[in-house]
Amino acid sequence: MAISPLSRRTVLRGVLAGASVSVGLPLLELMLDRHGEALADGEPLPVRFISWFFGNGVTLARFVPAGEGPDYPLSEELAPFANVKEYLSVLTGFNNHCAPENKITHHEGMVIFSGFNNRDVGQGQGFFSNAGGPTIDQVIANLPSVSEKTPIKSVQLGISKRPSQVDFGTTMHALSHAGYLMPLPPEHSPLVAYKMLFDSFTPPEDPMKPHRIAALDIVRENAKKLSQRLGAQDKLRLEAHLAGVGELEKKILALPPPCTKPAAPTQDNVDVNGNEPLAQVSDVMNDLIAYAFRCDITRVASMLFAEGAGNTIFSDLGFTGAHHDYTHDGSPQTQSTQVSGGVVYTMQRLAHLLERLKAEPDGVSGNLLDNTVLFASSDCAEGISHSVNQQPMLVAGRGGGKLVPGMHYASKTGENPSDVLVTLLGVFDPAATSVGKDQPGSNTAFAPLKA
Repeated sequence: MAISPLSRRTVLRGVLAGASVSVGLPLLELMLDRHGEALADGEPLPVRFISWFFGNGVTLARFVPAGEGPDYPLSEELAPFANVKEYLSVLTGFNNHCAPENKITHHEGMVIFSGFNNRDVGQGQGFFSNAGGPTIDQVIANLPSVSEKTPIKSVQLGISKRPSQVDFGTTMHALSHAGYLMPLPPEHSPLVAYKMLFDSFTPPEDPMKPHRIAALDIVRENAKKLSQRLGAQDKLRLEAHLAGVGELEKKILALPPPCTKPAAPTQDNVDVNGNEPLAQVSDVMNDLIAYAFRCDITRVASMLFAEGAGNTIFSDLGFTGAHHDYTHDGSPQTQSTQVSGGVVYTMQRLAHLLERLKAEPDGVSGNLLDNTVLFASSDCAEGISHSVNQQPMLVAGRGGGKLVPGMHYASKTGENPSDVLVTLLGVFDPAATSVGKDQPGSNTAFAPLKA
């Protein structure tokens, strides 16, 4: 008897006493065409996008690889990417083309994520500017081919809660912007982000909790019925997927200190002995992104790991000063130890996200990183100079086969970073020809990345 295909939008539902629980499914073979390269209805496998920001730049002498091309050696600060090097392209030597009159330290570097000059520069207290236009993640999220496919158009997440106290306006405190004066602040709480994405967290004194637990039992019964339609490999995928839901909940609830408030739980990502649990929160946020992508809850995410000019302290390394302050210390010892050490630590967190995506199956023989585009950069090349010349960029993932991954490209002419954004936008909108406006904008694609 022929087995009918299963829709990608299928979810398992349980309802009891007014409590409803819905659990999305991973991508099963039954949802794919006979080659496993597209959905059963002929639609291509989904491609996802992540923008990822880290503040205060790098130390170029320790970051830029010594060689170019696909066989480039990982530098000291890029060493954490050893397990995903084949997916990582390092782009160096690019000069941010922001307007010179807009340079007020750190702010201008954020133009690299949009191609729009900042506005209202200096028209408020402290170091002040407003982002001038939509960031690339929101341009992609608003494409009908992306926004109409998932329940949530995009998600904005953050890790460190130590912003600058002297920078104002919208530019520095949000990575994602829907447009001028339309910042999308990051969510720093994994518990809130989990509820927002999955709507499956139950507050400690929720009177509906017993019914929700019972409803989950119904979900499991429905899963058993569904498994009768599945082949051996799909059964294993389904079992692993359902187990992953419980494991993710346990991991979030284990964050120090545990949330004990009877109201809606928002007290995760709370300092422990005065220190931020950066690695733990980052790991959970990475899990949330991977799980949301796996279940097609959203296809666009942004991560603001640590703000530019912020006061993040890498206490896991035994440091007691803010990373931003270290970057402005001209001491060779500080630059080689605290500054470079902080960059390596940051790259470890980004590498963990890439490894997490690589480990998550997508389709029959691929993984989420095969079908993802990640763009990462900072607000300057090096914090000590504030320069946006030689501002480094990282591009990871194969973009559903539309990108050439795994190379180091060193620009000799100070090319426009927005050329790269045009290429990345083209993965999602082949008709797109430009990004941004005026000096930092571009209508030229960066050909070396195109497959």
